[in-house]
Amino acid sequence: MMITGIHDHKLRAPAALFLFCSLLVAACTSQQKYASPTVVGSAAVVEISSLQPETPLFFTYQYHNKNINFFVLRMDNGVQSYLDACASCYPHKLGYKCEDGSVVCRACGMKFSVYKLEKGLGGCYPIRIEGRTEKDKYLIPLTSLEAEAGKF
Repeated sequence: MMITGIHDHKLRAPAALFLFCSLLVAACTSQQKYASPTVVGSAAVVEISSLQPETPLFFTYQYHNKNINFFVLRMDNGVQSYLDACASCYPHKLGYKCEDGSVVCRACGMKFSVYKLEKGLGGCYPIRIEGRTEKDKYLIPLTSLEAEAGKF
């Protein structure tokens, strides 16, 4: 009886460790999910009044079983929108986090000031997406988001 108890304990410890490590890896590599944007006709619509100055607001638009993440940012010169992905790190599907007036790539740790995003090209800069302001709303064509589904 005692031998069985020791044997069972030896089997449970590696199994528990494997389960813990699997959950940890899954948690660290899973794609973020945010609130869905309002969709009106053929556009994702964001109320400009809901945007805090110089602070990204993240959204998840679902298309063909893919979660397409993007963020909208209100600056002094208007509203901008970007994919929550870059040309370099998008395969990791981790996106960015907001930190002290910057966005930080969750995959490689590169940090970009929100003041420099509009001019950023290549590398790990967030990918700019088309959008326009109409009265008190910012509209992003769904086709612009859908065209980038392969990055998610």
